[in-house]
Amino acid sequence: MDICDTTFSCTHLLTEQIARQVFDVLPERGPLVIIMDRDGSCWPSQPEEFAKLSLSEALLKDLRAKVDDGAEPVISQVGDISVIVAQLSTDRTHCGYVAVALARHSAESTLANVDLVEALLSQITLIARLIEKSSMLSRSHVNHYAAYSASHAASN
Repeated sequence: MDICDTTFSCTHLLTEQIARQVFDVLPERGPLVIIMDRDGSCWPSQPEEFAKLSLSEALLKDLRAKVDDGAEPVISQVGDISVIVAQLSTDRTHCGYVAVALARHSAESTLANVDLVEALLSQITLIARLIEKSSMLSRSHVNHYAAYSASHAASN
């Protein structure tokens, strides 16, 4: 059994890696981005701001279900907060979901700027794809060297 495969194939770990990389490049006063795995575990880019929004787990679950039903991106208004949710997936893995929460935005202003939000969502998906490809390449190298070491040890 290849320990590398079991470690990197876990979507939870991949989703956590994506969150860390995305949050490293977001501006400090930028939009609140929430990365969620398929089980609903959340990684918010700004935990304090996320807590202040008081978005219920039931609401987030409902938005994820709408995305799963094919509506994407899902745009919802909760008071003066616009929440946009889309699927986060790579070519091989359904990692979960990504949400952008825009505080103090009306539904009209969100719809007027939805192209910018969709561009951000696309960039996050691109980051996810690159992380997955990098992980696959690393696994390939480890497996190659492990096979080489095993064949070299057997020949001695």
